[in-house]
Amino acid sequence: MPPPEDSSQPRLAAGCRWGAENPSAENKPGNEERVILFPEGAIKLQGTGRQVLERCDGQRTFAQIIAELQAQFADADPAKIRTDISQFLEQLRHKRIVDY
Repeated sequence: MPPPEDSSQPRLAAGCRWGAENPSAENKPGNEERVILFPEGAIKLQGTGRQVLERCDGQRTFAQIIAELQAQFADADPAKIRTDISQFLEQLRHKRIVDY
């Protein structure tokens, strides 16, 4: 599968949704135990992976997501951020968790 283009608008694939690992914690603000639920299971996301996927709302373009994260992590190499996020989204697309 090809990597996302700058104009691509990543979003959760059909049948995938956000959930909470601990259902009683689902309504707490800033909950760090969020998971992506998909037909074959669930993936717990924290840190940068979660920040990337939370931006995959079908509204932002890949270029906008990259720019936001490059601004947030200004000390990191911008090219590496772009490469890492592209690879991350390709892996999630291969698993049918993300579409773009």
